[in-house]
Amino acid sequence: MLRVHFSELDLARLRMAVRPDALWETVLSFHRLRENRAESVYGKWRSEARNRLNGEARLLAPLIPSRGYFPDFLTPAEGVIGCDAAMSALRAIPGERLHAELAGLPAARALPGWIRDLAQGERRSLDRLISTLRAYHRAAVAPYWPHIQARIEADRVARGRALLDGGADGLLASLPPTMRWRAPVLEVDYPVDRDLWLRGRGLLLLPSFFCRGAPVTYRNPELTPVLVYPVEHARCGLIPRPEQRPAVASGSGAGAGSGSGSARTLGKLVGQTRSAVLLEVGGGCTTSELARRVGVSLASASQHASVLREAGLVHTLRQGSAVLHTLTPLGAALLRGGAPGERVFGAPAAPAALPPVATSGRGPSERG
Repeated sequence: MLRVHFSELDLARLRMAVRPDALWETVLSFHRLRENRAESVYGKWRSEARNRLNGEARLLAPLIPSRGYFPDFLTPAEGVIGCDAAMSALRAIPGERLHAELAGLPAARALPGWIRDLAQGERRSLDRLISTLRAYHRAAVAPYWPHIQARIEADRVARGRALLDGGADGLLASLPPTMRWRAPVLEVDYPVDRDLWLRGRGLLLLPSFFCRGAPVTYRNPELTPVLVYPVEHARCGLIPRPEQRPAVASGSGAGAGSGSGSARTLGKLVGQTRSAVLLEVGGGCTTSELARRVGVSLASASQHASVLREAGLVHTLRQGSAVLHTLTPLGAALLRGGAPGERVFGAPAAPAALPPVATSGRGPSERG
């Protein structure tokens, strides 16, 4: 178990990452790549990514073992800014840090020659690492980035609501079951027994698409404290491939449904009530809020949200007793009247049809 110790100052400095971290997602996806389980979340991605790789997995495997420690320098803090910023930070890492962290690998003595050279601060080996990471990211992560962002943004919406409702205590108590807030300590499921004292530095909470099971943090307690935890996938639904997107009539607005022309066009496509539901989901809302905003019954709001979810337009996340809805990249693109332009996970063989819209009636029971 990992025990994260908070002071009052640490609670005041608790924060959420504003976007996915390019290198945390890259490194953690490499763990998922080598798994062989059949599944709906990562299975199709794994197959597609393997087909696009060209030797990068063989080069990275000694640096990123299937389980346990991997060097902290692989995930610099700049990764939240983007891949280019992360690579620049990686290039600037001092040789002594490379040496110290590579020595912590379980098979350090059997590392390939180029990694042993990297441990000695050889810059050509560092260039090779950066080019390999960049190529792997480009093949396995970048094509899915909008989809990853949407999943993480859904989690951020849920955590933001918890923060508004209950402050830092509410936010920490809302985290997945692998983390338990027992003030002033956050207990985290972890492969080793360890204490992390924040010492007034606060904590960055970083939701991750490719993190599975136990959260992850740096080994070095002197680095800026970060806790990477998995987003929920249980109700993510199946999302059509880009080539299976529903067509949007020309003339729909570029904004997220803000213009009356866009709203009318969307209404013709999916019906006026379901169009209103999709527009209200845009900022994230619970089923109860959705019913109130659109002016329909709770059962009807639940039914509409369920249909939109099955069509790949809405993502649903359970947050305590509430059900929170946010847009998928496909749903956001439909509101914009444009194409999302990204590959997605678990695509069905054909796009889900939208059944006729009813303005009332019973649907699946979801407490909002």
